[in-house]
Amino acid sequence: MTGTAGKTTEPWRVGVLFSRTGFMAVIEETQLRGTLLAIEEINAAGGVNGRELIPVLYDPASESAAFGLCAKRLMIEDGITTIFGCYTSSSRKAVLPVVERLNGLLWYPTLYEGFEFSPNIIYTGAAPNQNSLALCRYLMETYGRRFYFIGSDYVYPRESNRVMRELVRHAGGEVVGETYLSLRAKRRDFQPVMRDIRSQSPDMIFSTVVGDSTTYLYQSYLEAGFNPKTQPIASLTTTEAEIRAMGFDVGEGHITAAPYFECLAGESNSSFVSRYKKRYGQDEPTNMCVEAAYFQVHVFARTLERTNCMDTDALRPMILGSEFEAPQGRISINPHCGHTDLWPRIGRANSRGQFDIMWDSKAPVRADPYLIGYGRSTVFS
Repeated sequence: MTGTAGKTTEPWRVGVLFSRTGFMAVIEETQLRGTLLAIEEINAAGGVNGRELIPVLYDPASESAAFGLCAKRLMIEDGITTIFGCYTSSSRKAVLPVVERLNGLLWYPTLYEGFEFSPNIIYTGAAPNQNSLALCRYLMETYGRRFYFIGSDYVYPRESNRVMRELVRHAGGEVVGETYLSLRAKRRDFQPVMRDIRSQSPDMIFSTVVGDSTTYLYQSYLEAGFNPKTQPIASLTTTEAEIRAMGFDVGEGHITAAPYFECLAGESNSSFVSRYKKRYGQDEPTNMCVEAAYFQVHVFARTLERTNCMDTDALRPMILGSEFEAPQGRISINPHCGHTDLWPRIGRANSRGQFDIMWDSKAPVRADPYLIGYGRSTVFS
């Protein structure tokens, strides 16, 4: 399908919504960087059909409601139909009714709890079958069967823990404790949690804590004297960015499930990491959220080149089924659900602030956001 934009040289304008301030900036700032790097690369190569990509940026300051207001402003006042943004599920859910009502398109580069579909969202982060399944299997085979859940108090941790609880139960495990803290939790707030963990004596801690509170959780764990060799914190959300913030020694030995780690071998990733560090500094690590934010812009640009128009109804059919050689490996946008087929991996943080790969899939895993294909047999298959 080809649009009717003609020979105009007017730039393509896209919205970008990531927090540069507030308690989520530690990770959302990196997603912004991945987005802008991709835009810069596209423009350096001549833009899209000779037209420059121009990002229109707003900072929702880690406030979920502000994401919805900013999305509305982008679409109504700025006339923008495509938005790259959101980390938390609560921010995504604030933007969702806006893009659905105004027929925009949100590109969401963050792992999430699954059980959602919108024709106005392209999901490029991991669904539960692409991280939780592998993590549950690895933890139970390596550390034991007793889990303690700790999360930030909003939709993603509660729903992610619901999924993990079912996986643990189906595999014969047990959840011995579960607690939630404010997204603004401070170091002192984790001290009573550490006491409860000691009394319950789990084999591992499953964390869905996000933002600045991640640092306080891991620091409190270290202060309490726990040993990650025998009783680690395992997470779907703790990336190289959070490890850097908490301190390499604090993060060492803990586990994360993700489609991407900076340490991955291969020319595609080596080149990506080199370009990222050249742009933002040699001490700035990449992470799974940076990578998804980066590759989704390139997928968008390739689609826009074909449609030559920004209309959502023209773009979406062309996006579905498209493929891209991402730093994690070749990915594809699953045409059945608008999610992305990704490469699950398990990493263990080392003393350099990077992750050692403990397990990786041999092929991309098809997105199954509703876990239609999971059950007792799939946890350890």
